[in-house]
Amino acid sequence: MITVTGATGALNGATVEHLLLELDPNDLTVVVRDPDRVRPLADRGVVVRRGDYADPASLHAAFEGSDQLLLVSSNDPGADTVQLHRHAVEAATSVGVGRVLYTSHQGAALASPFAPARVHAETEQLLKDSGLAWTALRNGFYAHSLAWLMGPWQETGVVTVPADGPVSWTSRDDAAQAAAAVVLADGGFDGPVTLTGGEAPTFTQMAVVASELSGRTITCEVVDPEAWVAAQVAAGRPETVARFTLGIYLAAAGGFFAGTDPAMGRLLGRDPVSASEVLAQPSQG
Repeated sequence: MITVTGATGALNGATVEHLLLELDPNDLTVVVRDPDRVRPLADRGVVVRRGDYADPASLHAAFEGSDQLLLVSSNDPGADTVQLHRHAVEAATSVGVGRVLYTSHQGAALASPFAPARVHAETEQLLKDSGLAWTALRNGFYAHSLAWLMGPWQETGVVTVPADGPVSWTSRDDAAQAAAAVVLADGGFDGPVTLTGGEAPTFTQMAVVASELSGRTITCEVVDPEAWVAAQVAAGRPETVARFTLGIYLAAAGGFFAGTDPAMGRLLGRDPVSASEVLAQPSQG
Protein backbone atom coordinates (compact mmCIF):
# COMPACT_ATOMS: atom_id res chain seq x y z
CA MET A 1 0.00 0.00 0.00
CA ILE A 2 1.17 3.51 -0.83
CA THR A 3 0.39 6.16 1.78
CA VAL A 4 0.67 9.90 1.23
CA THR A 5 0.45 12.61 3.87
CA GLY A 6 -0.47 16.22 3.22
CA ALA A 7 -2.84 15.47 0.36
CA THR A 8 -4.66 18.77 0.96
CA GLY A 9 -1.50 20.71 0.11
CA ALA A 10 -0.34 21.86 -3.31
CA LEU A 11 2.65 19.52 -3.59
CA ASN A 12 1.36 16.18 -2.34
CA GLY A 13 -2.13 16.95 -3.60
CA ALA A 14 -0.64 17.08 -7.09
CA THR A 15 1.43 13.96 -6.38
CA VAL A 16 -1.74 12.08 -5.47
CA GLU A 17 -3.29 13.03 -8.79
CA HIS A 18 -0.23 11.80 -10.67
CA LEU A 19 -0.30 8.53 -8.71
CA LEU A 20 -3.96 8.02 -9.53
CA LEU A 21 -3.13 8.05 -13.23
CA GLU A 22 -1.36 4.72 -12.63
CA LEU A 23 -2.91 3.23 -9.48
CA ASP A 24 -6.25 1.77 -8.56
CA PRO A 25 -7.66 4.23 -5.99
CA ASN A 26 -8.04 1.39 -3.49
CA ASP A 27 -4.26 0.94 -3.52
CA LEU A 28 -3.69 4.51 -2.34
CA THR A 29 -4.16 5.89 1.18
CA VAL A 30 -4.04 9.55 2.09
CA VAL A 31 -3.45 10.77 5.63
CA VAL A 32 -4.86 14.18 6.51
CA ARG A 33 -5.76 16.15 9.61
CA ASP A 34 -9.31 16.79 8.39
CA PRO A 35 -10.79 13.93 6.32
CA ASP A 36 -13.70 16.14 5.23
CA ARG A 37 -11.29 18.18 3.12
CA VAL A 38 -10.52 15.19 0.90
CA ARG A 39 -14.05 13.86 0.54
CA PRO A 40 -13.75 13.98 -3.29
CA LEU A 41 -10.79 11.57 -3.05
CA ALA A 42 -12.78 9.26 -0.81
CA ASP A 43 -15.64 9.36 -3.32
CA ARG A 44 -13.17 8.18 -5.99
CA GLY A 45 -12.22 5.17 -3.86
CA VAL A 46 -9.04 6.46 -2.21
CA VAL A 47 -8.62 5.27 1.37
CA VAL A 48 -8.68 8.22 3.78
CA ARG A 49 -7.21 8.11 7.28
CA ARG A 50 -6.91 10.81 9.88
CA GLY A 51 -3.41 11.59 11.09
CA ASP A 52 -1.68 14.62 12.51
CA TYR A 53 2.06 15.02 13.09
CA ALA A 54 1.18 16.94 16.26
CA ASP A 55 -0.86 13.98 17.53
CA PRO A 56 1.58 11.04 17.59
CA ALA A 57 -1.07 8.61 18.76
CA SER A 58 -3.00 9.17 15.53
CA LEU A 59 -0.09 8.22 13.29
CA HIS A 60 0.31 4.54 14.11
CA ALA A 61 -3.11 3.58 12.74
CA ALA A 62 -2.70 6.07 9.89
CA PHE A 63 0.57 4.49 8.70
CA GLU A 64 -0.25 0.84 9.44
CA GLY A 65 0.29 -1.47 6.48
CA SER A 66 2.22 1.04 4.37
CA ASP A 67 4.74 -0.41 1.95
CA GLN A 68 5.74 3.14 1.00
CA LEU A 69 4.99 6.29 2.95
CA LEU A 70 5.40 9.71 1.33
CA LEU A 71 5.84 12.26 4.12
CA VAL A 72 5.34 15.90 3.24
CA SER A 73 7.39 18.32 5.31
CA SER A 74 5.41 20.41 7.77
CA ASN A 75 5.06 24.12 6.99
CA ASP A 76 3.64 25.16 10.37
CA PRO A 77 5.63 28.32 11.18
CA GLY A 78 4.75 28.24 14.86
CA ALA A 79 5.69 24.63 15.53
CA ASP A 80 8.83 22.69 16.33
CA THR A 81 8.92 21.23 12.85
CA VAL A 82 11.71 18.77 13.51
CA GLN A 83 9.78 17.38 16.46
CA LEU A 84 6.68 16.96 14.27
CA HIS A 85 8.77 15.07 11.75
CA ARG A 86 10.25 12.98 14.54
CA HIS A 87 6.74 11.90 15.54
CA ALA A 88 6.08 10.76 11.98
CA VAL A 89 9.37 8.89 11.62
CA GLU A 90 8.95 7.18 14.98
CA ALA A 91 5.42 6.07 14.07
CA ALA A 92 6.63 4.76 10.72
CA THR A 93 9.36 2.81 12.48
CA SER A 94 6.95 1.44 15.06
CA VAL A 95 4.53 0.00 12.51
CA GLY A 96 7.24 -1.27 10.15
CA VAL A 97 6.71 0.92 7.10
CA GLY A 98 8.64 -0.51 4.15
CA ARG A 99 10.12 2.79 2.93
CA VAL A 100 9.70 6.42 3.91
CA LEU A 101 10.02 9.08 1.23
CA TYR A 102 10.35 12.64 2.52
CA THR A 103 9.87 15.91 0.63
CA SER A 104 13.16 17.62 1.37
CA HIS A 105 15.04 20.44 -0.36
CA GLN A 106 18.07 20.66 -2.59
CA GLY A 107 19.69 23.08 -0.15
CA ALA A 108 19.22 20.88 2.94
CA ALA A 109 22.16 21.82 5.19
CA LEU A 110 22.66 22.71 8.83
CA ALA A 111 24.78 25.70 7.80
CA SER A 112 22.18 27.22 5.46
CA PRO A 113 20.88 30.75 6.17
CA PHE A 114 17.47 29.48 4.98
CA ALA A 115 15.70 28.10 8.06
CA PRO A 116 13.67 25.31 6.38
CA ALA A 117 16.89 23.92 4.88
CA ARG A 118 18.17 23.31 8.40
CA VAL A 119 14.93 21.52 9.27
CA HIS A 120 15.30 19.31 6.21
CA ALA A 121 18.86 18.42 7.16
CA GLU A 122 17.81 17.46 10.68
CA THR A 123 14.89 15.41 9.36
CA GLU A 124 17.13 13.55 6.93
CA GLN A 125 19.33 12.68 9.90
CA LEU A 126 16.27 11.32 11.71
CA LEU A 127 15.60 9.08 8.73
CA LYS A 128 19.22 7.93 8.59
CA ASP A 129 19.08 7.01 12.26
CA SER A 130 15.68 5.29 12.06
CA GLY A 131 16.84 2.03 10.48
CA LEU A 132 14.11 2.39 7.85
CA ALA A 133 14.67 2.35 4.12
CA TRP A 134 14.37 6.00 3.15
CA THR A 135 14.50 8.46 0.30
CA ALA A 136 14.82 12.22 0.57
CA LEU A 137 13.34 14.01 -2.42
CA ARG A 138 15.56 17.08 -2.51
CA ASN A 139 13.44 19.39 -4.63
CA GLY A 140 14.88 22.53 -6.17
CA PHE A 141 13.52 25.90 -5.12
CA TYR A 142 9.96 26.22 -6.43
CA ALA A 143 9.86 28.49 -9.45
CA HIS A 144 6.48 30.04 -8.68
CA SER A 145 8.32 31.88 -5.87
CA LEU A 146 9.85 34.11 -8.55
CA ALA A 147 6.59 36.08 -8.51
CA TRP A 148 7.45 37.57 -5.13
CA LEU A 149 11.20 37.04 -4.82
CA MET A 150 11.83 39.19 -7.92
CA GLY A 151 9.63 41.94 -6.48
CA PRO A 152 7.46 44.36 -8.49
CA TRP A 153 9.84 44.56 -11.43
CA GLN A 154 6.96 45.04 -13.85
CA GLU A 155 6.25 48.43 -12.26
CA THR A 156 9.74 49.51 -11.24
CA GLY A 157 11.89 48.04 -14.00
CA VAL A 158 14.28 46.82 -11.34
CA VAL A 159 14.74 43.47 -9.57
CA THR A 160 15.95 44.57 -6.14
CA VAL A 161 17.53 41.85 -4.00
CA PRO A 162 19.69 41.81 -0.86
CA ALA A 163 22.03 39.14 -2.27
CA ASP A 164 22.35 37.20 -5.50
CA GLY A 165 23.32 33.71 -6.49
CA PRO A 166 22.29 30.75 -8.66
CA VAL A 167 18.98 29.01 -7.99
CA SER A 168 17.84 25.79 -9.67
CA TRP A 169 14.28 27.03 -10.11
CA THR A 170 11.97 24.01 -10.27
CA SER A 171 8.31 23.65 -11.18
CA ARG A 172 6.30 22.39 -8.22
CA ASP A 173 4.16 20.24 -10.48
CA ASP A 174 7.29 18.76 -12.03
CA ALA A 175 8.42 17.90 -8.50
CA ALA A 176 5.05 16.29 -7.78
CA GLN A 177 5.16 14.24 -10.99
CA ALA A 178 8.73 13.17 -10.27
CA ALA A 179 7.78 12.15 -6.72
CA ALA A 180 5.01 9.97 -8.10
CA ALA A 181 7.47 8.37 -10.51
CA VAL A 182 9.89 7.59 -7.68
CA VAL A 183 7.11 6.06 -5.60
CA LEU A 184 5.86 3.97 -8.50
CA ALA A 185 9.40 2.76 -9.23
CA ASP A 186 9.24 0.98 -5.85
CA GLY A 187 12.98 0.92 -5.32
CA GLY A 188 16.26 2.13 -6.74
CA PHE A 189 16.21 5.49 -4.99
CA ASP A 190 18.03 5.36 -1.68
CA GLY A 191 18.98 8.33 0.46
CA PRO A 192 19.01 11.84 -1.04
CA VAL A 193 17.69 12.22 -4.61
CA THR A 194 18.11 15.70 -6.11
CA LEU A 195 15.21 16.85 -8.30
CA THR A 196 15.77 20.19 -10.00
CA GLY A 197 15.07 22.18 -13.09
CA GLY A 198 17.65 22.11 -15.84
CA GLU A 199 19.24 25.51 -15.15
CA ALA A 200 20.28 27.57 -12.13
CA PRO A 201 20.16 31.25 -13.15
CA THR A 202 20.93 34.12 -10.79
CA PHE A 203 18.51 36.97 -10.17
CA THR A 204 20.70 39.09 -12.43
CA GLN A 205 20.21 36.54 -15.19
CA MET A 206 16.47 36.42 -14.50
CA ALA A 207 16.37 40.19 -14.96
CA VAL A 208 17.75 39.61 -18.47
CA VAL A 209 14.96 37.08 -19.05
CA ALA A 210 12.43 39.61 -17.77
CA SER A 211 13.84 42.15 -20.23
CA GLU A 212 13.38 39.73 -23.11
CA LEU A 213 9.84 38.88 -22.06
CA SER A 214 8.73 42.45 -21.44
CA GLY A 215 10.51 44.12 -24.35
CA ARG A 216 12.11 46.71 -22.07
CA THR A 217 15.26 46.90 -20.01
CA ILE A 218 14.93 45.32 -16.58
CA THR A 219 17.96 45.63 -14.33
CA CYS A 220 19.01 43.85 -11.15
CA GLU A 221 20.19 45.82 -8.13
CA VAL A 222 21.84 44.15 -5.14
CA VAL A 223 21.37 46.30 -2.03
CA ASP A 224 22.59 46.11 1.54
CA PRO A 225 20.71 43.29 3.35
CA GLU A 226 19.76 45.44 6.34
CA ALA A 227 18.58 48.24 4.07
CA TRP A 228 16.49 45.68 2.19
CA VAL A 229 14.92 44.43 5.42
CA ALA A 230 14.17 48.00 6.49
CA ALA A 231 12.48 48.70 3.15
CA GLN A 232 10.39 45.56 3.48
CA VAL A 233 9.27 46.56 6.98
CA ALA A 234 8.48 50.07 5.78
CA ALA A 235 6.30 48.53 3.07
CA GLY A 236 4.26 46.74 5.74
CA ARG A 237 5.85 43.29 6.00
CA PRO A 238 6.54 41.93 9.49
CA GLU A 239 10.25 41.96 10.25
CA THR A 240 10.18 38.23 11.03
CA VAL A 241 8.85 37.54 7.53
CA ALA A 242 11.39 39.87 5.95
CA ARG A 243 14.28 38.18 7.74
CA PHE A 244 12.96 34.73 6.86
CA THR A 245 12.90 35.79 3.21
CA LEU A 246 16.36 37.34 3.51
CA GLY A 247 17.60 33.85 4.33
CA ILE A 248 16.55 32.69 0.88
CA TYR A 249 18.70 35.27 -0.89
CA LEU A 250 21.65 34.69 1.43
CA ALA A 251 21.42 30.93 0.84
CA ALA A 252 21.40 31.56 -2.90
CA ALA A 253 24.47 33.75 -2.58
CA GLY A 254 26.11 31.02 -0.53
CA GLY A 255 25.62 28.48 -3.29
CA PHE A 256 23.12 26.34 -1.38
CA PHE A 257 20.67 26.33 -4.32
CA ALA A 258 23.28 26.02 -7.06
CA GLY A 259 23.74 23.11 -9.41
CA THR A 260 21.26 21.00 -11.32
CA ASP A 261 20.68 17.28 -11.66
CA PRO A 262 19.41 15.30 -14.68
CA ALA A 263 17.32 12.95 -12.52
CA MET A 264 14.19 15.09 -12.87
CA GLY A 265 14.28 14.96 -16.66
CA ARG A 266 14.82 11.21 -16.65
CA LEU A 267 11.85 10.66 -14.34
CA LEU A 268 9.58 12.97 -16.33
CA GLY A 269 10.69 11.69 -19.72
CA ARG A 270 11.01 15.31 -20.90
CA ASP A 271 12.83 18.51 -20.09
CA PRO A 272 11.72 20.10 -16.81
CA VAL A 273 9.83 23.38 -17.00
CA SER A 274 12.34 26.23 -17.03
CA ALA A 275 12.41 29.41 -14.96
CA SER A 276 11.95 31.39 -18.17
CA GLU A 277 8.76 29.49 -18.95
CA VAL A 278 7.45 30.12 -15.44
CA LEU A 279 8.25 33.84 -15.62
CA ALA A 280 6.47 34.02 -18.98
CA GLN A 281 3.22 32.80 -17.48
CA PRO A 282 0.67 35.60 -16.98
CA SER A 283 0.58 35.11 -13.20
CA GLN A 284 4.35 35.64 -13.08
CA GLY A 285 4.33 38.85 -15.08
